[in-house]
Amino acid sequence: MKKAAVIGFPIAQSKSPLIHGHWLQVHGIEGSYEKIEVTPENFERDIRGLIDTGYAGCNVTVPHKEAARDISDELTNRARIIGAVNTLVFADGKIKGDNTDCEGFLENLKAGVLSWVTKKPALVLGAGGAARGIVYALLDAGVSEVRIANRTHARAEKLAEEFEKAEAVMWNDAEDHLGDLGLLVNTTALGMTGQDPLQISLETLSPDCVVTDIVYNPLETDLLKSAKSKGCKTVDGLGMLLHQAVPGFEAWFGTRPKVTPELRAKIEATL
Repeated sequence: MKKAAVIGFPIAQSKSPLIHGHWLQVHGIEGSYEKIEVTPENFERDIRGLIDTGYAGCNVTVPHKEAARDISDELTNRARIIGAVNTLVFADGKIKGDNTDCEGFLENLKAGVLSWVTKKPALVLGAGGAARGIVYALLDAGVSEVRIANRTHARAEKLAEEFEKAEAVMWNDAEDHLGDLGLLVNTTALGMTGQDPLQISLETLSPDCVVTDIVYNPLETDLLKSAKSKGCKTVDGLGMLLHQAVPGFEAWFGTRPKVTPELRAKIEATL
């Protein structure tokens, strides 16, 4: 029986077992996918333990994405550039690290808005691990310029320095950079249930701008509501979670699954 898992600390909130469990059932695959809490100090030991007990690989969530990069024997090009790993594949005694967040983000965007403008600038709110993957994905997709705003400006500057055509802007000045955007992305936890609100005025935002939020609880954040009221097309964050899971499942279980309305409805029902 093929086995995979998601590891993190904490991990109780993860929806990944529901996603992969659905696909295992749909495709009639004899396998398992579970969530395993792993502390930072035991990360390498526990990864080696998964290999020794026959796991095909695992998803990696906070706070282990950089540690997963460091333990990998091989990295995909995108994982190397992004500098973080969210998917590990164990084969032939080696650990291969990948980052599928960027693919999940783009596939979600394409599913939500079939024709989003790549020639206009994008503004990314946040400079954490998710932002890294998204900045990479946008530039790789042909976005002309990516602006990065983060509450700690030094982190935005550091991220911008790593990518050509990326620029750091002050968090308090973010509203001054909305007028010519083709895409606005929130990668922070602001606006998530239980977190502080994201306070940004969209007064100068063009109705032609696409707005997306990687937060999926609530499914429609205040940012998306405000954008809709301006006539903007919006994309919620749940699809990113679903689409980023596809490459890992294929690598571990040998079948490429599809993100379907049935799967989305199943996960929505748990939010």
